[in-house]
Amino acid sequence: MLKLLQKKFALSESGAKDLIKGSLYSALADLTMMLPVGLFIMLLDELLQPLLGTSASTPNLMKYVLLVFVVFIVLYCCQSLQYSSVFISTYTESATRRINLAEKLRQLPLSFFGKRDLSDLTNTIMGDCATLEHAFSHAVPQLFGAMLSTLVITIGLLYTDWRMGLAVLWVIPAAFLMIIGSKYLQNRAELKHYQAKRICADGIQECLETIQDIKACSMKERYIEGLDKKLDAAEQAHIHSELTLGAFVTSAQAVLRLGLASVILAGSEFLIAGKTDLLTYLIFLITASRLYDPLSGTLSNVAEIFMAEIPVTRMQEMKAQPVQHGEKNYRLNGYNIEFDHVAFSYNTAEPVLKDVSFVAKQGEVTALVGPSGDGKSTAAKLAARFWDADSGKITLGGQDITAIDPEALLKNYAIVFQDVTLFNDTVMENIRLGKREATDEEVREAARMAMCDEFVSRMPMGYDTVIGENGSVLSGGERQRISIARAILKNAPIILLDEATASLDVENETKIQTALTELIKNKTVLIIAHRMRTVANADKIVVLSDGYVSQQGKPDDLLKQDGLYRHMVKIQTQNMDWSLYK
Repeated sequence: MLKLLQKKFALSESGAKDLIKGSLYSALADLTMMLPVGLFIMLLDELLQPLLGTSASTPNLMKYVLLVFVVFIVLYCCQSLQYSSVFISTYTESATRRINLAEKLRQLPLSFFGKRDLSDLTNTIMGDCATLEHAFSHAVPQLFGAMLSTLVITIGLLYTDWRMGLAVLWVIPAAFLMIIGSKYLQNRAELKHYQAKRICADGIQECLETIQDIKACSMKERYIEGLDKKLDAAEQAHIHSELTLGAFVTSAQAVLRLGLASVILAGSEFLIAGKTDLLTYLIFLITASRLYDPLSGTLSNVAEIFMAEIPVTRMQEMKAQPVQHGEKNYRLNGYNIEFDHVAFSYNTAEPVLKDVSFVAKQGEVTALVGPSGDGKSTAAKLAARFWDADSGKITLGGQDITAIDPEALLKNYAIVFQDVTLFNDTVMENIRLGKREATDEEVREAARMAMCDEFVSRMPMGYDTVIGENGSVLSGGERQRISIARAILKNAPIILLDEATASLDVENETKIQTALTELIKNKTVLIIAHRMRTVANADKIVVLSDGYVSQQGKPDDLLKQDGLYRHMVKIQTQNMDWSLYK
């Protein structure tokens, strides 16, 4: 049972147990709601007895006052138990679900994120979780509880008078069959709504991220017009989904209400024919009026559960994604990085690396150069196991990196990529990300080596200044220097630099190169650069072209060869003589 619920509703083991408990308490709460009906029937029975001549006594009002008080306490206790077992447990499970999803995302290779956009993942963690949170707090336990309580009441009604029981109950399966039969139409409408909503979210996010380019190109009105169309499409899809849901739920609820009419008609006929007595007729009449109210809500719950299948499916797909595994405890024989006939593609139709072999030795600077799009950054990320190669092997210190846990592996790497990621925190904490246990003085020393002091000293609160989302208050060069300070602070045995000085002016680039010279001593350094003077003093140059290693060796030796490296150096040298004015 637990495994089935976990699979069906994407629950944890404790969440499945809480769902069962919540359903039982919901059933108990529904059954206790019949206590006032039973109390009223008792009172009605005593009032009818003198009229029917079966008794001359009058009801004891104090007894009923006491019973009302007892019923009130029972109702309060049962409702409290239901609330704690349903709502509080649901919110706890929702928190667990979000944490588990975040943990899953942390373990996934970056190839997964290349196939999914940010708004889609955000919607899964926030929107889908919120949808399931509402479903499991307002629909699923109540549905199961209503089914259990209705089953108990059904047995009681059929035992009392099976003919009147059928008059009360026949509408229930008819109404539920109507809802279940419309599942396909409801799911299709909700899927269209979800897709339109996601397209709308993508458009909004794209607008926020590219607002400067949109304004610079005078495309504001055109872009807003397109965004309006996406919003309208999402609104229309939402209306269509709600109308589809409402049409079938309302129709089913109308069918359910026919049960009261059938009880009146059947009961009247049985009463006239003497096949039932007045009290029994009144019992079924009152029970029917009370029974259909929670069932009407249950019909909506069934529809909501159908709608929850889409986010459940998306979460199950994410949970089923393969993660990168490996040993956490491993031993390395040095820190040489070796590529052995490595091939890789982001999608099978477009290979980026086809047959790449080279060695980046410890204590040396190995530079990857070549035309844009020929796999330099991809090779660096493969070296850190951000992706796994399609074929071939990458080793670190003689160990195949696919056999090493990704997080344990990355402890050996300090990385400065072209696209810097910063957090909405202080300068101090953004640098301390490189070494969480670092002291403030160690952070400041790393910042000084990365030439951060110059701009940090101008900030209102120095190193305690909050720099905004992704460092929005900083320039590109300032953001890159903070990223370099992180790498300096981490002081890892392997350094990956992807255009680490691309956003710096000549003066600061020279200063940081001096700092990097101290940083990279006796370490394995893999550097990517488009400016040939940046890698002129590298120990080894690896030239990538069209997915292959076209040349490798010392810079001076490659300059003597008639190859791509000499051609790139020549072109850049010529470009230095270019002037805006002739």
